[in-house]
Amino acid sequence: MSDLKDNANVIHPKEVYKNKHPVSFASKFNNSLAVKITNGVGTMWTAYLFTVLAFVSLPAVLTGVFPHLRNFFPGWLISTSLIALIAWVAQTFFQLVLLPIIMVGQNVIQGHQEAKAETDHRTLTYLANLQEEQMKLLKNQSEILQELKKTSKPR
Repeated sequence: MSDLKDNANVIHPKEVYKNKHPVSFASKFNNSLAVKITNGVGTMWTAYLFTVLAFVSLPAVLTGVFPHLRNFFPGWLISTSLIALIAWVAQTFFQLVLLPIIMVGQNVIQGHQEAKAETDHRTLTYLANLQEEQMKLLKNQSEILQELKKTSKPR
């Protein structure tokens, strides 16, 4: 990759993003943290963890619907304090804290994708225009060669 020379017509997506989204140190930190949390939450391990958390509260719900199951589960598993804690984590923390962070992370990721798309578009447009110029030159050269063939004497 070090053999590649810079080209004024090809701009790196980071430069496009940086020019469109100038950020302070605090913004860089916030965006970086939001992207890390977004990427961390968007894993199967987090899905497994949230599934376990949801199933921990299931026995309390079942004993509320079917009271005869109360002796089937350990008391700590159907205690009101455990259910209240799980409800707080799921309904308050996840919804009021984690979701806005994920939204910021998604916005930052989307901004990078838009910068890459714009850079790709500029590069492809430049290459298409360059190809058109090359095709015109080749056509002109071909016409000149045809004229030279017609005017030259056979050997």
